[in-house]
Amino acid sequence: MGKKIAVLPGDGIGPEITAQAVRVIDALGLGISMAEAPVGGAGYDAAGDPLPAATLALCEASDAILFGAVGGPKYDALPRPMRPEQGLLRLRKHFDLYANLRPAIVYPELAHASSLKAEVVAGLDLLILRELTGDIYFGQPRGVRTNEAGEREGFDTMRYTESEIRRIAKTAFEAARKRSRRVCSVDKANVLETTQFWRDVVIDVHKDFTDIELSHMYVDNAAMQLVRNPKQFDVIVTGNMFGDILSDEASMLTGSIGMLPSASLNAKSFGMYEPIHGSAPDITGKGIANPLATILSAAMLLRYSLGEEAAAGRIEAAVRKVLAQGYRTADITEPGCRQVGTVAMGDAVLAAL
Repeated sequence: MGKKIAVLPGDGIGPEITAQAVRVIDALGLGISMAEAPVGGAGYDAAGDPLPAATLALCEASDAILFGAVGGPKYDALPRPMRPEQGLLRLRKHFDLYANLRPAIVYPELAHASSLKAEVVAGLDLLILRELTGDIYFGQPRGVRTNEAGEREGFDTMRYTESEIRRIAKTAFEAARKRSRRVCSVDKANVLETTQFWRDVVIDVHKDFTDIELSHMYVDNAAMQLVRNPKQFDVIVTGNMFGDILSDEASMLTGSIGMLPSASLNAKSFGMYEPIHGSAPDITGKGIANPLATILSAAMLLRYSLGEEAAAGRIEAAVRKVLAQGYRTADITEPGCRQVGTVAMGDAVLAAL
């Protein structure tokens, strides 16, 4: 039976960029079927729920999810359970997508586009592995209450179980074996009990991966080192909140957040694949969004969930080729380049294939 991908375009520029990735997958001729469903604000508009039951059913019947983006100003006043982002969080939790892989690669043609000096980022190739289903984002209890002094206070709970830490650490060490065999675990063990526990468990898991070099770094220092000397890192593994912040910081090293794909995987290699940028309501409908992060996310989907390594490599080679040919969307434009829109960039990738 052929493979099936659930395509969830979402909101804002989501439909524009996922359309280009779908074109690229179709062009490979792999016999993969794709079906669309609403999620996020589009899900709320269609069914009063950011993750409609029909959308979830489609995902459960598929081999992987290609995701666009969710959110927009028109939904900001909704009750929190109905906000677009809840659709994304619920998908992560439902499928236990605990491992978020966010590669940050600086293509030679884009080294100048980084906010750092080209010599600092040229050749950068790091992988941030973010634990995605635990930590303060999901910990209970949480909420807003009135304390004993009669003052309102907000509270969230940072929490990790040993099994959650063990599996993300194992994933990080296994990923490092395919790279430069170095893992840096990022925590705040000098202040937070939860992250001291994180460090202790990572050290214990490392006993089974003695061929991998393990180091530790506090999150504030890691944030500094990412802009001071990012090429010192190979694989960074960290918790949900720290990973959210550090991976967005790392995205700017590459020149544009529009260039970064991501994969969120469970233990069975089922995954959700999405660009790490948001729905960009300010440019929605203008036809200028960069689809390359989504196209590269499709390559990750083929590699990690469908086992199509050769096809994934073809997509990545095509992206490198269009950059070498001078094609640029507005976010990575430069003097003398061929500035194109969303669809034209998709056309260029298809031609390169």
